[in-house]
Amino acid sequence: MAKSTSCEVVLVRHAHSTANLKGVLAGRDNRVTLSPRGRQEATELAPALSKMEFDGMYSSPLRRCKETLVPYLQGRSEHLHLEDDLIEMEYGSWSGKALSTLSRNELWKSIQSRPSTVRFPEGESFGEMSLRANQAVLKLATGKSRILILSHGDVIKSIVAFHLGLSLDQFQRISIDPASITRIQLPSSQVIQVNSTAHLSGTSTSKKGKRDRFQLGGGSGAL
Repeated sequence: MAKSTSCEVVLVRHAHSTANLKGVLAGRDNRVTLSPRGRQEATELAPALSKMEFDGMYSSPLRRCKETLVPYLQGRSEHLHLEDDLIEMEYGSWSGKALSTLSRNELWKSIQSRPSTVRFPEGESFGEMSLRANQAVLKLATGKSRILILSHGDVIKSIVAFHLGLSLDQFQRISIDPASITRIQLPSSQVIQVNSTAHLSGTSTSKKGKRDRFQLGGGSGAL
């Protein structure tokens, strides 16, 4: 693809993981892999991505992100670049704990209503995560026509919020489900598509109305 001053950024969240299945905040635990549902989602995601041509593919280095692209990359020569700035938020001492337990912590209300004020114990702040993720997207999109970015729920939510002109305290209003596709045109910051799961046969929100109530980390999507 020829170099362009306009770039479409295709953001994909990793497919449903074993941590999603257990209701645990995975954080940067690289032992977390795709659940059976996630492996099916990765298979169904591949044809949707195959309809697009990318001149750059970038991923969080965590296993669950790389596994999500395995069906799509099979038989392709394109190289997937791992980018540390696209990694999951560092939830510090909250990582690996049950979301049902964490939701009873005093900090939970601030996470939902004023995330800009929150730093996780021994971890990262939402502001730091948003800054490094958005800077990475702008850098990676430079000189490209369309790029693919594989990342995590809260990371993608912060990117969408930035281009919608929302404050970080409003980013919890955005849903980014497992294996969903979101598209943004740069440099105009035109948000073309958010949280599309039409390519998924069994988990589309149009088919199932009930949703995971624990959205920290992105949630598990439609139940």
